[in-house]
Amino acid sequence: MEQRTIGRLGRDVSVIGLGTWQLGADWGEVSESDALAVLDAAVSSGVTFLDTADVYGDGRSEQIIAKYIAGRTDRPFVATKMGRRVAQELRNYTLANFRAWTDRSRKNLGMDVLDLVQLHCPPPSVISSDEVFDALDTLVAEQRIAAYGVSVETCAEALAAIARPGVATIQIILNAFRRKPLEEVLPAAAAAGVGIIARVPLASGLLSGRYRADTTFPENDHRNYNRHGEAFDVGETFSGVDYATGVQAAQEFSGLAPAGVTPAQLALRWVVQQPGVSTVIPGARNVAQAQANSAAADVAPLSVETLAAVEDLYDKRIRALVHDKW
Repeated sequence: MEQRTIGRLGRDVSVIGLGTWQLGADWGEVSESDALAVLDAAVSSGVTFLDTADVYGDGRSEQIIAKYIAGRTDRPFVATKMGRRVAQELRNYTLANFRAWTDRSRKNLGMDVLDLVQLHCPPPSVISSDEVFDALDTLVAEQRIAAYGVSVETCAEALAAIARPGVATIQIILNAFRRKPLEEVLPAAAAAGVGIIARVPLASGLLSGRYRADTTFPENDHRNYNRHGEAFDVGETFSGVDYATGVQAAQEFSGLAPAGVTPAQLALRWVVQQPGVSTVIPGARNVAQAQANSAAADVAPLSVETLAAVEDLYDKRIRALVHDKW
């Protein structure tokens, strides 16, 4: 699989990674054996970048990854996140808490030094705080972590974080229904040598084309309980697009897939093709999904006509709903 270098990280990562939110919780139940099989399918397909967080299943995702990578000499790069275990207030983003949170993740993952720790969608006041980034630099100096990044909700937050000299990566929602990062964020990151980790690339599954207006989701699936932002930022669920509107637009999107390419692979290939993207991290609940996602790396570059059609669909169906919100 194609590998791309993240300048400030000094590491290569696979252009298709694996997001592991679904291996912890909030997407319905996934057994440990199924989760391990998903990890193996992804890595066997060329994935070298795994993304997790300390709150995914209250550490379950990290612990399952630990079981998978234990003893591997060719283990994938593991990025985790911290900061969502407490109230989202600047006063909680302290060096003492950072040490405690990273120590917990180090234990969960079985790693002495964490590859990458990302602040997990913190409030803007955190990104504006010199003390926060001084504390992150201290974690690097103490060899608790090798590098740090910031996962953000908005383009403004991304640009503020990119300006921080120690930030190695920005994780941001980017997909065919969330195009705003193309305007300023991706160019700024590329110029600074900051990696872009593109999350929610399938708009919570919408862009797979599998859902209909009457599709139901499990009670413990965020696509059921967070459609209006009841639990966290609504932009994390279906990219903030109204579900009924999103289903209709996704059906049109599916019709743009070239022969032999699934709608999900079209969606992933679109992200991969955007200049400045380092890796895209779709989730997978089973082996077949993990393999199909990885295969998107081998899809031929999308034509100028297809790219234009994707943009036109966004402009007609989606732009007015989301573009100015994040």
